[in-house]
Amino acid sequence: MPVHRMILLAATLAVLVATPALAQKQYGPGLSDTEIKIGQTIAYSGPASTYGTLGNVEAAYFKWLNDAKGGINGRKITFISRDDAYSPPKAVENVRSLVEGDEVALIFGVLGTPLNMAIRPYLNNQGVPQLFVAAGSSALNDPAHFPWTMGWQPNLRDEAKFYAKHLLAHNSKPKIAVRYQNDDFGKDLLNGLKEGLGEDADKMMSARRTFSRPTLPSTVRS
Repeated sequence: MPVHRMILLAATLAVLVATPALAQKQYGPGLSDTEIKIGQTIAYSGPASTYGTLGNVEAAYFKWLNDAKGGINGRKITFISRDDAYSPPKAVENVRSLVEGDEVALIFGVLGTPLNMAIRPYLNNQGVPQLFVAAGSSALNDPAHFPWTMGWQPNLRDEAKFYAKHLLAHNSKPKIAVRYQNDDFGKDLLNGLKEGLGEDADKMMSARRTFSRPTLPSTVRS
């Protein structure tokens, strides 16, 4: 057999042998041909329990998507949402359980700046997407250091600038007392207000006081 035909035959056999391996689909945790697992931690109880409605509505939407549309490209959504009572330590506990126990593909729609800040290092270390963050802190916009975290809503600085603009439109020299939460959430709002008020902001703010968000016990809802 000519040498060039032997080489061609060997190459053909190599392709045929490799084809089954190449054809095998490779998925990460929480993904398959039939399912996408999505995890969430949100406040169904505690001081922000009103926002638990978001989790209920999202669960209803994913159910409709499964029932009416067959999911996404034939993959049904398994949505696992747990209660954190708006407690950062509980949120971290829930997220670890969702990632390591339930093996979700991503974490979706977590409410609150302190909770998202608490879970962000773990999710980025694990390479798990933290998507549609329901918090407005500008500190969450840091793709250089936390590329797996994606914000969603307008940031708090711009929100506070809107307040300042509205205030100045009705009173060009207001006297303002500010009481703000002593964390990233409150400081972002304060800085945005100062920026919106302009160079005389410190003169307009006659008093500033901070408060700390209380740490409350939480329960688990699956």
